[in-house]
Amino acid sequence: MIINNIKIRSRALQAVRNFFISRGFIEVETPIRIPTPALETHIDAPRSETAWLRTSPELQMKRLLTEGLDAIFQIGPCFRRAECGARHNPEFTMLEWYRLNTDYLDILQETRELLNFTFDEITGSSEFIYQGQKISISQPWEIISVNDAFLKHAGWSPVTDWDENRFEMDLINKVEPALPPDRPCVLIDYPASAAALACIKHDNPLLAERWELYIGGLELANTYTELCDPALQRARFEACAAERKTLGKEVYPLDEPFLQALEKGLPPCSGIALGIDRLIMLLCNAVAIQNIRIFAQQPGEEF
Repeated sequence: MIINNIKIRSRALQAVRNFFISRGFIEVETPIRIPTPALETHIDAPRSETAWLRTSPELQMKRLLTEGLDAIFQIGPCFRRAECGARHNPEFTMLEWYRLNTDYLDILQETRELLNFTFDEITGSSEFIYQGQKISISQPWEIISVNDAFLKHAGWSPVTDWDENRFEMDLINKVEPALPPDRPCVLIDYPASAAALACIKHDNPLLAERWELYIGGLELANTYTELCDPALQRARFEACAAERKTLGKEVYPLDEPFLQALEKGLPPCSGIALGIDRLIMLLCNAVAIQNIRIFAQQPGEEF
């Protein structure tokens, strides 16, 4: 079965590339081994001697936007420490794209178009079966605010009563299982406290311009209207570093070249990180990431 899935994976990667190239995007390749990863409280980067393996190419890609590129994408390996299971592998493949003069709603429309194009290229249809559930990408996507989802399914507001640990637990155990199973679902407008690299909404400072996409119970993508303010981004990184220190986690140096690029000027833009492995799981009706990645690490395996 995995051989057939490898063939589907190859075709899907080609379809994704064709989608972006046909729209004038430039494919870029940024380093995998980097001087410092982005500071996020609960994302841990593996060490590589005196450097780290990237958890995302985001900061390097946004530096390219400050140098004159306006629409870029990248497909490549990323790494996260101590993440291995049916939906996680310590090494995984990420698709990220960024475009100037857009916001998170523009990227939402582009994501719809990408998925419709990819499924049509691979399966010939916008409808498919995933783990016994019929799913349609072409029918209207469910768009739910994070606050409404938590009030309905967890009984509290993370916008007015932010509690990070409670938020993560209730998201996994109460909110995600209640999302519609037969169509893509978008959780939108996250609490401002969950906006490491995202803009705050102009009409509501308690919310961030961020959404996440779920299909078939899989969290597939994470999107921001990007924060372009260098002083605010530095303050957020410093706050995250302090929090990691309090939690006993490794504290990474600030990415000064990225912050200097913001000071030079990052135009208004938005971007998205989409998990290619999980997209392939949907295309192959695979229950585990080990079914669609060659030589994936098995749960419990040490290497």
